[in-house]
This record gives sequence, C-alpha cells and structure tokens, in this order.
Amino acid sequence: MTQIDNVFTQVRALLQSQSVKLWEEPYYNEELGSIEASIELLADQFSSQLSIESSSCKCAIIELQDHALRKLAARREFNETGLATFKVRRIDNRKGTANIIDIKCDLNELGSTLQQTIATKLQLSDPNHVKCIAGGRIIAPNSTLAAQQLKNNQQLIIIVGGGGEGENQNAGLHERISKIKADVEAVVASDNQLMEMEDQDGNPVFLPPNENKALLTGMGYCEKARASMHREDYEEALLLLLEADEQFAACNSKFLESVDNYALLNLDIVWCYLCLKNVSQLPDADRRLAICERSFRRSYGDNYSRLYALKGRGCPERALIMRLQLLQGVVLFHQNRRDAAYERFEAAAAVLNELKVNDEQLLLLVEMGYDVSDARLALRSSSGNVERAVQFIHQRKQQLREARKQSKSERAMHRRYEQQTLKDSDWVNPRSICTLTEMGFDRHLAAAALKRAENDVPRAVELLQTGSTELRASLPSPESVDDVQLNALLQLGFPEATARAALEATRNDLLRATDFLLKAMQSEEELLQTVERVAKLASDDVSAVASTSQGSGAAATTNAALIDAVLQKAKCEIDAYQAYKRLHADLTHNEQDYLDLPLQQEEQLLAEYRNLLEQ
Repeated sequence: MTQIDNVFTQVRALLQSQSVKLWEEPYYNEELGSIEASIELLADQFSSQLSIESSSCKCAIIELQDHALRKLAARREFNETGLATFKVRRIDNRKGTANIIDIKCDLNELGSTLQQTIATKLQLSDPNHVKCIAGGRIIAPNSTLAAQQLKNNQQLIIIVGGGGEGENQNAGLHERISKIKADVEAVVASDNQLMEMEDQDGNPVFLPPNENKALLTGMGYCEKARASMHREDYEEALLLLLEADEQFAACNSKFLESVDNYALLNLDIVWCYLCLKNVSQLPDADRRLAICERSFRRSYGDNYSRLYALKGRGCPERALIMRLQLLQGVVLFHQNRRDAAYERFEAAAAVLNELKVNDEQLLLLVEMGYDVSDARLALRSSSGNVERAVQFIHQRKQQLREARKQSKSERAMHRRYEQQTLKDSDWVNPRSICTLTEMGFDRHLAAAALKRAENDVPRAVELLQTGSTELRASLPSPESVDDVQLNALLQLGFPEATARAALEATRNDLLRATDFLLKAMQSEEELLQTVERVAKLASDDVSAVASTSQGSGAAATTNAALIDAVLQKAKCEIDAYQAYKRLHADLTHNEQDYLDLPLQQEEQLLAEYRNLLEQ
C-alpha cells in the first residue's frame, strides 16, 4: 500500500463520517460541474484535521468525487436500460499492478456472457480463460448474474489465464487449474483410498461418504493452492482456494466447526487478497477473518488458553495466530479504524518476535539431516533449544507412527463398510464399531445398532443391551458362495481366499465383488499385473472363460462383459495412481506444512503498515 492510498483511506472515511456528498452542491452543479472553490475549502479543512498536505487532500477529494459521479451515472443507466455496470479490476500479480475498467451487462444474462464481454473489452481470444470473482466467489458461467446475487456498481476482480497473444503473462493458468481439478477428483474417487483424512496427530477422521468426498476434494485443492502460494503464484492459489470453498460449503457436517481446516482456508484466501493488493474484496476479507477467529477460538480456547496450556506459548500454531492478527490489522487500517489496527499490529509484532528462529540453529539442524520445515517448527516449539528441537522432531514422528498403527483396524473397518454403503444414510462410523466390539458386542450386531442409532454410541449400546434379539433377526441371513461366480473370479486370476471373501461380503454380486478385489490391491504394480493378465485372457479366447461357466452363450456374454468391466475399473484405478503422483509432485509431504510460515513476508508487511500508521 502506498502513501497515496493511505491519504485516500483517511479522506474517504472523513467524508463518510461528516456525511459530505461530493455529487451535490456546494461541491457539484449539474450545469457548472465541479465547484473548485468549495473543493479547495474542503481540502484545507481536511488538511488541518488529518495533518495531511492540502494538495494531497484535494487530489483525493477530486478523485472520490469523480468516482461518486460515475457511480451515480451507472445507477441512472441501470434504472433506464437495465444494464448493470461493474468495476472490473484485472490482477497482474507479476507486475504488481491492476487495471480497472467499466463493464456493462444485463443481470439476467449468464456468467458466460459477462466473461465474453470482458474478453472482448480486453481483446482476449478465449472468454473461458477469464475467471471473475465477486464477493469471494468465482462467478459460474452457466447461471445468471442475478441468481449469483451480483448487483449494479459491484466491484469484480478478474484473473486471466491463457496462452494467446497478449495474454501470455499468465499462460496456461486455465489449463493448469482444470488439470489439477481433474486429478483431485480422480484421486478422491479412487476405490483404493489414495487420500484419507487425518487429524494433526495422525488419527483417521471418518465422515459419511458424500461429505467425505466433498471435504477430501476441497482439501486436495487447498494442498495445491498452498504449493502455489510457496511459488508466490497467488492468482492460481486464489482460484484453487475459492474452488475448495465451494466444496466445503456443500458440506453440512459439524466437522467444519470442530477443526481448523475451514479456518485455514479463509485465512489463506485473505492472504491471497493482500498479496494481490486487492482491497476491493475488503468486505469478504472481513467476513472470512471473522470465521477464522471464531474457529480458532473453538479449537484453541479464548485467548488461545487451551492451546498454550497443551503445547506452550512457543507452539507452531502461533504463526497462524500472528498471520490472523496481521490481516485483521490490515482490514481495520483500510476501514480507517486506525487505533484498532495499531493494537492488532502490535499484537502481531509481539508474536512475530517470539517466533523468530535463529538462522545458525536452523542451519545446524539442516546439516544434521533434518528437513528445513521440521527444523523450523521444532525450534519454535522448543524456544530455540537445539537438543529439545531434535527431541521434538523424533517424538513427533514416533507419535504419528503409533497413531497410524493403532488406527489400522479402524481404517480396515472403514473400507469394509464403505464397500457395502450406497448412501450417507446407510453409513456407519467404523471407529464406533471398533469401540462396541472392544466392549464385547458382535461386529454385525454393532453395525446394525449404530445404523439405527444414527452413529450415536450410547443409544447403540442401549439397543444392543435391550434389543439384541430383534437386531439379530433383522440381519440378512448369510449366503453360501456361488461356485459359478467363484470360478469366474478364479479364471480372472484372483486368489481363491480373497475371491470367496469378496463374494461373501457382496452376497454373490459379481460386479461388486470385482470392485471389492480391486480395492484390496495395495499398489499400482498389482493393478498393472491385473490389467496385463485380464487383457491377455481377453485376447486369447473369451470362450475359455465361458467353458468354466457351463459353456452357455449367455455365460460367454456375461464373462466378456465381466472382463471388460474389470479392465475398465483397473485402468481407472491406474489413472488415479498417476493423478496422485502428479498431485504430489510439488507438495512437501509434511503433515504440518501449513504451520511452517517463514514469516518474512509478514514481517515486511507489518513494517509497511506500521510505517503508514505513523505518517
């Protein structure tokens, strides 16, 4: 932010506080235009009140008057023609500049029409490369502007990513975003659980299937956005974060209220706004920071007391608290709430000073073979004590290993019941099943009780104690394995023991049994071997499979379809593995990466805004 922006902020706030209407007399006349004598008098008055040069005040007043007049003209045009005027700000992160243009469009038009209008105005070849952001949401191309709650005189920001002439400064952004989304969706849809949710201690987090899918997708976008932020590619990061926001918004789970994932998403979005010098989204930034602060208060306690009691004041989470306080100060500054901004900046500065890491100690740990991120987090957690930092790193890794080892049975239970679950209403929490089986209840009865009790463990216990006979009667009777279907699976090369287990679990549903078997494969190599084996079987002679199924024509058709289904499913899983590799190519593989903020940018911004406050 420049000193000019600082003057504008203060003059605008003073105009609002004194209810000065620059588009009316004595400052403006429809016939005469701007009345300079009145403007100069007002500038002198503001100069005295704000301790700013009169010439600077006058420049700010004139520009604000021009802005008010253009806004008034846009309102009149909207009333007369129905055409809304949008203030469109194009971000160029690499040059640190932004062009602002007026775009007119009917609110009953689709978002794609607005994209086309902007592309034409900017002489861009492909309107699909224009991403419009309003009120913290990406404008959807297939919905009307009115349905997306856009209004006349609203400010929009656009991010252009394409490869045509004149738009190569951010070449390929649209394609990169599309590929990332496709890869995340493929990985999340994989039956091989390539992505799973864990808490920060390595314990699995279980949710109903639809919510689990939405949250995993959103978290996948967040991980890639964080990698973009490390590269300081804030346009890409912002678009990915807003896509993630849509995924989180589709989830009604209380999970969002109990963990800090959603808080971090909102914090990162506001950070991108700041790094892109985008003050136009100030109301959205204020809203998101409020969400973040509420979430932190729930997770960490009032004044972060619960966090400090558990981990001490040197905990790595304080870096997030510092960033939150800094961003709150920035928002308050732009609202011209300067005293409140000063308090936030001072609080952020105090935390920043406590979190600074000694470069020599950091280098020492790196030379000892530790990762930079692990070393920095450990030094912050141990108040700069190198021996304690080494101990912290080893304890952290041991804690993760133990948590994942202990949760192995819960994860296996989750996969088993997910295979039998068709919708969220049928979902049973595997952790609760483990809890009830450890109490001595039968696994199948426990699952039935939890389903009836909507995963409420105390209610499920009551049902098991008072109605176990009814529950047992409601369980489906076990079916023996169908020999014909078993032979078909054996012919495809699956081991007999796992083939029997698959048919028992799916009650002799052959297609679901093949899904079960493919899910059980632990590596891409296993899937590749399956594809090679089944493809060879198909090319050799499909009738060989049919001969094991009593040689009927119908059986031959069935087995040909089965071979094709297995091939397609296995290839989809292989594609998911490839997508997983691409997704993780630029990720740090550090579970606490989100806590590892070097804080250099924060320190620079803090100094910049504190300096502006002092001017």
